[in-house]
Amino acid sequence: MSSLSRLNSYLLKYKYHLLWGTFFIILSNLLSIYPAQIVRVAFDLIKQQITLFSWFNHTSLEVSYYNLIAIFLGIFGALIILLALFRGLFMFFMRQSLIVMSRKIENDLKNDIFLHLQTLPVAFYRKQHTGDIMARISEDVSRVRMYLGPAIMYSINLFFMFLLVIISMVNVNPFLTIIVLTPLPLLAVLMYLVNHKINKHSEEIQGAVSELSTFTQEAFSGIRVLKSFSREQNSLNRFSILNAGYFKKTNRLTFVNAWYYPLLVLLIGLSTILTVYVGGMGVMDGSATTGNIAEFVLYVNMLAWPVTSLGWVTSLIQRAAVSQRRINVLLDQKNELQILVSPSFSDLRNVENESGKASIEHIRNMSINENFQNMNVMSGKISFKNVSFIFPDSGRKAISNISFELPANKTLGVTGNIGSGKSTLAGLICRFFDPGEGEIRIDDKPINELDIRLLRNSIGYVPQDVFLFSDTIYNNIAFGSTNATNDEVIEMAKQAGIFETIKGFNSGFETEIGERGITLSGGQKQRIAIARALIRQPRILILDDCLSAVDTKTENLILENLGGFIKNRTSVIISHRVSSLKFADYILVLDSGRIIEEGNFEELLKIKGNFYQLHESQLKEGI
Repeated sequence: MSSLSRLNSYLLKYKYHLLWGTFFIILSNLLSIYPAQIVRVAFDLIKQQITLFSWFNHTSLEVSYYNLIAIFLGIFGALIILLALFRGLFMFFMRQSLIVMSRKIENDLKNDIFLHLQTLPVAFYRKQHTGDIMARISEDVSRVRMYLGPAIMYSINLFFMFLLVIISMVNVNPFLTIIVLTPLPLLAVLMYLVNHKINKHSEEIQGAVSELSTFTQEAFSGIRVLKSFSREQNSLNRFSILNAGYFKKTNRLTFVNAWYYPLLVLLIGLSTILTVYVGGMGVMDGSATTGNIAEFVLYVNMLAWPVTSLGWVTSLIQRAAVSQRRINVLLDQKNELQILVSPSFSDLRNVENESGKASIEHIRNMSINENFQNMNVMSGKISFKNVSFIFPDSGRKAISNISFELPANKTLGVTGNIGSGKSTLAGLICRFFDPGEGEIRIDDKPINELDIRLLRNSIGYVPQDVFLFSDTIYNNIAFGSTNATNDEVIEMAKQAGIFETIKGFNSGFETEIGERGITLSGGQKQRIAIARALIRQPRILILDDCLSAVDTKTENLILENLGGFIKNRTSVIISHRVSSLKFADYILVLDSGRIIEEGNFEELLKIKGNFYQLHESQLKEGI
């Protein structure tokens, strides 16, 4: 239960739902107690009246007395029906309070997890499978909701039902109460033995769900690769193995529950037998009445479902505890970057106001550009001083002792072999991670002293591995700015060299591009991503080999179109094509994370070093 204690803050937030739900549980249980007492009175009264009725046999009062008994029975029946109706009404209110509370907490928990995930650094996602994250925010949260709703509701119901029933039983016949409750210690032992197995199997099931989700997500994300290599059958075989493992683990839990429920019912049946036997002995010696037996049988049956539900509730709690532990691991992940954030953005999770409206709705309506429009005074000067960086997960040194200074409104070109550290350089400027050694300054200020959202809002970044959303082309471009106009979208599409292509589509800018832009070519996706970065009007523009999917002629044409845009901005153009860097004011040539050559295009050609050789070989190959 320690892992579930993290949910106490949510329960406190919706304490009135919990209190009202508990109140309605008490009322519904009270109304379930009274019918048993009415039955006892009815049994005893009818027994007495039947004895008295024999005195009026063959007299003029026989029919009248018979009708009087019928009226009494009708009154008792009407009372029981009326109590049942009111109990049903209170049970409705009970569910509306507690189950709705669980849905509200589920909503808040998913929002909090999603918001927390967005605060984590890029390094976190290098080590995590998307499918596992999806399983935690969907499958695990759903299991936690079952604890917050049905498990809590039935646990409270069980407590008050036992309390009220036992008090009622003791008031009627203490000895018979003790006899009837004799099987309960056996029930406690049974729960103790079974809980461990339920917990163990629940953990195994959750692990299997994450593994299955991860494989499924990767399979459909890489469906083109699967089909091109004709590996559908292999993929199906792998999925079948994982699914069979999940099936086997769930069957083990089902097996435990399959034994648990019959044993519980057996114990309840034993209580009923004891009630009839011991109660019958009491009737014979005059210490009990037939009404007492009927009342106790009803009490035992009233306890039947709550006691039987113990196994189900226990299973829900155990599975929720496992899921919450997995969620806690996610929520306990810290951002290793030391982040300075402006007060208005200090904690996205605290945006929710006192009225209880979901914070995510407010966040969606926040215009980041508008909040930063008076703050975005960054000139764009970039300087690296003895910067080194090692990827913590692999231990690979990506950047080693790099130093350079790029004045504002100038263009830096970066080239080098694969794995030379070009993309890492871009990631450091965007502050996806902090350097292990050295210092990075923006506008002569240490990068870790800048508001990280101001920094990233001032950067237009186009990565080599372009990601587009499953939406229209228009919305993908407009994503770069929360207040983009139609004219701006069109203009940026022109500057990115994609406007004419978009016009050729049947739906133009309203063309749906499918998941990750699957309906577009690599070059089309890259140019849409460039337009998305341009529409931000960034002070710093970073193009990380984002034109690798287009030919040299098209790349040069796009860069020429961007000339006017780049002129008044600090730009970093990373490219494996050296011909693309002729527009740069300054060029760095990297190898194994180190700067081996630097200078402008003409200077580097005159040196006839690595850059020159790369340039000549690409000319021969027509790259």
